[in-house]
Amino acid sequence: MSREYVMQRMFVLGGLALGVLVFAGAAAAEEPPRPGPSRSVEAPTKATSGAITLDEAVKRAMARNPSAEFATQEILRAEALAKQVRAAWLPTLSANGVYTRLDDDRELNGRIILAENQLAANLQLNVPLLAPRQWVAHARSKENIEVARAASADTRRAIAIAAARAYLMVVAQRRVLNSAQRALNTARAHEEFATTRFEGGVGNRLDAVRAAQERATAEMRVKTQLAALTRAQEALGVVVGEEGSLDVAEDPAFGALPSMDAALGEAAAHRADIAVERDRVEVARKAVRDSWVDYLPVLSAVAQPFYQNPPTFSQPRTGWQAQLVLQIPLFDGGARYGLAGEREALEAQARTRLEGALRQARSDVRVAFEAMRRADEALVGARDASALARESLELAELAYKAGATSNIEVVDAERRSHEADTAAAIAEDASRQARVDLLAACGRFP
Repeated sequence: MSREYVMQRMFVLGGLALGVLVFAGAAAAEEPPRPGPSRSVEAPTKATSGAITLDEAVKRAMARNPSAEFATQEILRAEALAKQVRAAWLPTLSANGVYTRLDDDRELNGRIILAENQLAANLQLNVPLLAPRQWVAHARSKENIEVARAASADTRRAIAIAAARAYLMVVAQRRVLNSAQRALNTARAHEEFATTRFEGGVGNRLDAVRAAQERATAEMRVKTQLAALTRAQEALGVVVGEEGSLDVAEDPAFGALPSMDAALGEAAAHRADIAVERDRVEVARKAVRDSWVDYLPVLSAVAQPFYQNPPTFSQPRTGWQAQLVLQIPLFDGGARYGLAGEREALEAQARTRLEGALRQARSDVRVAFEAMRRADEALVGARDASALARESLELAELAYKAGATSNIEVVDAERRSHEADTAAAIAEDASRQARVDLLAACGRFP
């Protein structure tokens, strides 16, 4: 063996030894990633106005929501308008006074016929005896009060649906938050195990870093979901009319649901928006029917006691007069024909709106049934997927602890489990929302 060959072998062995020493020193210098702070999962901020049930939320919303209060004022406005219309055919009494100052007395043959200072006063009573147009207008104004009440009921129906949706949104956000918190607990436990293995010389830094990154991501998701829950609670408070956020006190349960045929019949009979359109059609129909009263005469009685100082040749100091005033409309330039045509057009529009509302109501029922069926099927699949994802996570953790795999499978299983839990919460919310839609479509809610 030559001297040159021996030197080459020694050089190679020395290089390998140096590489081993450098790698060992670097490995010794590595530190495990800093674990996240050891603390419990953060709880959501407590609602400032407490927690309520779904029934309480709906009742408060219908009573205190600004839109409900506005609808109530519309009823009062319709009643006030009816009083104004009624005044047109009720007796009226007015007092009048006139003071006249002339530059000088007016004389005739040395006798004053108009004094320099004159004072006249009278009371005038006007009693409509025959006022068919005013009578009909008052009847229509009273029917408009019923229309306003039906519209108020429709407004409250919309408010109740909005309150139910806001309530269910808080429930859903809580479910998603619970899923995020479970994922965070799992990520923390996995990070602690990966860090302990690395510190004990069994694991590696890559597994520890992956676990720390997943824990940080899980914490971010929890923070985001806490903000989303706060927004949902504030939205519920706004709909209900509270000055502050509201939380849910229960998971709402819905009773027995109607069949398709029963729901279609109930929608046409019980929905508040359909009732409003029917009332409007009836008012428009009666307005067209009563157009003939525009051609009737108007008869009024006028009584007037008076006082005149100084008296004149034709006007004593005191006295009274009475009149019967008959007005017969002969020609008005076609105004009555125009009014009749307008009323017929309004009736046609009201009937068209009613037909459209009925068609929409039946469509709402069919869509609600289909949406509920699909949502229930999706919920079953989402729950199965969530259970399988959790089982997959458990198996991945067991394999990792046994050293049969790296923790990348565990991280992937954690993410899939969280996504499956979130999807199940969303599917559950969709199923509940579909039931609210169905009950509202057939007129059973609120």
